[in-house]
Parts: sequence; C-alpha cells; structure tokens
Amino acid sequence: MTLDLLIQQLVNGLIVGSFYALIALGYSMVFGVIKLLNFAHGDIYMNGAFVGLIVFSFVGIWVGNGWLGVVCALLVSMLAVGLLGVIIERFAYRPMRNAPRLSILITALGASMVLNGTALALTGGRHYAFNTDLGFAGVDISTVHITYTQMVLVAASIALMTGMQAFVSRTMYGKAMRAVSIDMGASRLMGIDVDRVIALTFFMGSALAAGGGVMAGAYYGSVHFFMGFIMGLKAFTAAVIGGIGSVPGAMLGGLLLGLLEAFGSSLPFVGSEWRDVFVFGTLILFLVFKPTGLLGRSVVERV
Repeated sequence: MTLDLLIQQLVNGLIVGSFYALIALGYSMVFGVIKLLNFAHGDIYMNGAFVGLIVFSFVGIWVGNGWLGVVCALLVSMLAVGLLGVIIERFAYRPMRNAPRLSILITALGASMVLNGTALALTGGRHYAFNTDLGFAGVDISTVHITYTQMVLVAASIALMTGMQAFVSRTMYGKAMRAVSIDMGASRLMGIDVDRVIALTFFMGSALAAGGGVMAGAYYGSVHFFMGFIMGLKAFTAAVIGGIGSVPGAMLGGLLLGLLEAFGSSLPFVGSEWRDVFVFGTLILFLVFKPTGLLGRSVVERV
C-alpha cells in the first residue's frame, strides 16, 4: 500500500468511523442504563437525516446552502429526534421495562419497523438529494486532497462525543445515569428520578444519532428510508467491539471499525464489496473470543 493510499484510507476511515461512533454511543448509553438493545436506533439515525433535510431545505431560502444552513439543520434535528427518542421510550419501552428480555427485544424490533415503514410510506422509497454548497476546498498532502468539509465533520463528531463523555463523567445527571445502571432499585430509594434519567438517556442517544444522520446526509449528498438499517447494524458492531455499555468504548469501537472497513477493502485482490464481510466477521470474532469488547466489563446478573 502506497503512502498516498494509506492517507486517503485513513481519512475515509475516520469519517465513516465518526458516524458509526455517534450512533454506537446511543446503543451503549441505553444498554448501559437499562440493559436494552435498542434496535430502532438505526432508524432514529435515518429520521434525523430526513428531519435535517427538511430543515435545511426550509432555512436555505434565507441563509443559503452553506455551513449556516447545515448547523441549523443539525441543531433542530438533534432536538426533534431527541424528543422522538423520549416518546419511543415512554410508549414502547417503559411499559415493558420489567418484562422478559425477549419481549423487550421484540418490542425494539417492532419500533424499528414502525419507524422504517412510516418513512417508506411518506417518501415512497425514493432517494432525496441533500444538496449543499460546502465546496471542495481543502489541503493537499502529496496527491491526496482532504477537504475542509471532511475536517469539520470529523472535528464536529469528536466534539459531540467528547461533550457526551464529559456530561456522563462530570455532571449530576451523568452520575445519576451511572447509578441507575448499577442498581435501579437502590437509585430510586436514594431519591433519583429513574424515569427522568432514562428519558434523558434516550434523548441524548437519539440526538447524537440524529446529528450523525444530518452529517452523513450532507457528506454523501442523499438520504433514503433504508439508510438506517445497515448503519444501525454497523454501529451495533462498533458498540460490541468497544464494549457495549461503555461510552469511551463506543467512540473507540466506531473509529476502529471505520478504519478496519477502509483499510480492509483496499487490500490486494479485495474490493469494496468485501467491506461488510470484514465488519460482521469482526463482530463474530469479538462475540466468540471477547464478548465484553475492548473497554467493556463483565456484568454479573443479580438474582
């Protein structure tokens, strides 16, 4: 592999990996607090992309299709889809909180189908262009051109993830989340509003997924109703690699998965059609040999 190809694949891997990491954070936060695999999370990412596109198209009339329009779309989408996550938790997951694990898993799959089917019905299954005027200006490293858009997207993703980690580790609500994840009953006895903490967890995880959806839409230039399916599976893989339930693990797993996908598909005699093989093959290996992930910890079930 030449140096130019190495740099190019490193850039590609960091961009895709930052999207994976943003969505994986939602998986890990929800699982860490209530031990639920929220398989509707990929569809929340998709809804965030569509909300961002609608807002971007509306505000673009006044502020243009540049960075200001993207930022407005990002903020509104994160707020709206964060509230959608709270609604899903309130009506789909909260009544099932004490149900058997299989029932909760089926409920999560049902919520995913509702979100996906609604988007299909409203969009007719069409691809919608997310046209921006961000341009292609950037810097050249040897023969590799790295755009300012790529730099900003990676930096924004890292800033969101860093802010989330700081919130969980340093704020009172973050401490409450960690307390609920350890013992929900004891947390309730200590005066913690468990329902509010769980709702906040869903809000923040959904908002991050929406942010990833808007950035992915702006970067790739299109959105469609099925975009959340494969992205959700890969984000789940990233969460498993990093250690599901661990916020730093989700960030690490997302970035590592993006780099693995980029470099794996550039190997000799291997094309881009093999990238999903690398991703889900890695998932199987981790589940077999290190199910706790890189930064995860073993969980002891209380009886």
